[in-house]
Amino acid sequence: MTSTSPHPDSPSTEHFPVVVVGAGPAGLTIGNILRAAGIDCLVLETETREFIEQRPRAGVIEEWAVRGLRQRGLAERLLERALLHTECEFRFAGQRHRLGYTELTGHHHFVYPQPLLVTDLVREYADVRCGEIRFGVQDVRLHNLDTDRPTVSYTDPETGQRRLVRGDFVAGCDGARGVSRAALPPERVRVARHDYRIGWLALLAEAPPSSDCVVFGVHPRGFAGHMARSPEVTRYYLECPPGDDPDNWPHERAWSELQHRLAATGAPPLTEGRLIEKRVLDMHNYVVEPMAFGRLFLAGDAAHLTAPIAAKGMNLALHDAFLLGDALVAHLTKGDSAGLGGYSEACLSRVWEYQEFSQWLSDVFHGASSGDPYHAGTTLARLRRVFASPAAGLAFTESYLGMDPNS
Repeated sequence: MTSTSPHPDSPSTEHFPVVVVGAGPAGLTIGNILRAAGIDCLVLETETREFIEQRPRAGVIEEWAVRGLRQRGLAERLLERALLHTECEFRFAGQRHRLGYTELTGHHHFVYPQPLLVTDLVREYADVRCGEIRFGVQDVRLHNLDTDRPTVSYTDPETGQRRLVRGDFVAGCDGARGVSRAALPPERVRVARHDYRIGWLALLAEAPPSSDCVVFGVHPRGFAGHMARSPEVTRYYLECPPGDDPDNWPHERAWSELQHRLAATGAPPLTEGRLIEKRVLDMHNYVVEPMAFGRLFLAGDAAHLTAPIAAKGMNLALHDAFLLGDALVAHLTKGDSAGLGGYSEACLSRVWEYQEFSQWLSDVFHGASSGDPYHAGTTLARLRRVFASPAAGLAFTESYLGMDPNS
């Protein structure tokens, strides 16, 4: 929430040039960029360090994002440990269709689970670059955002006392349900939202991958997906009704449906294992415009959400963080405000590109199971064109990899 701070200049008020709310990939990347430039900042996180380092999340990182992390000294362990993916496979009409996107473009995907990236980023920020971070804070509130003296208050989990921090800027990186997005005055922003009216059962299996690449199953009974996370763990998705109960999917049913929807001529059966996570995700997207209000700048899921359909969320969060971190450094060290002034517009250009691709891919993934013969027929036509036409295959690949066709 946002409000007027009652005592912004009391003796107990701390000051940091930047207060970052949220210790996910966006917030920690911004913090690291600031610390590398010698700028003090404070990161506030409602969860514990152990929680954020273990929370299952995305795993696909695009090449440009890894390049950005490497340029900022944040990719050493990623480059040592990440898997490289050069192909993806669609299975439809009982057949396997491989798309070698590295062969087409010379580019690839990195597969590096988000918990590992967060572990690397928090270690670099807190332990190496000596950045200030406070875990387990409660009841975070934002104040005076439309002034040059924004403040953030929170309850200290150890003492139970309210603490007040004044910053020159606030970076809101606390996700879709955080206080940063809620602090935006509704009359000053527009939230564009799209609901797919589709659910995905997200499964994490203690089982080695059953393919050397990502597999997308387009099936009349619903979409299914296979994504390696490590040599021992695999992420699976199953299309299901929105709001479905994960308990409706016991071990036997989930694996039976995965085996059926991902079956294809010449494909070996999936290697089964214990399901260590089951969640139902209701597929929806949203975009907040603009991504700034006063001295508050949003980044990551606080500003936009892309359903995991196209694996774009973490990449967009890193894109925001690079732009915002660099813009804050330019302003605070050189007095150059151009980056901050153009931040929202620069971010939203890529955000909308990824939103459009997510919607296109959803039509492909879910057309066969839509119950509409016309939609199912056009879905198969789209897929066949991707594999029959080099131009169509290249266009898909550029969007899938997050490439700029003009670069």
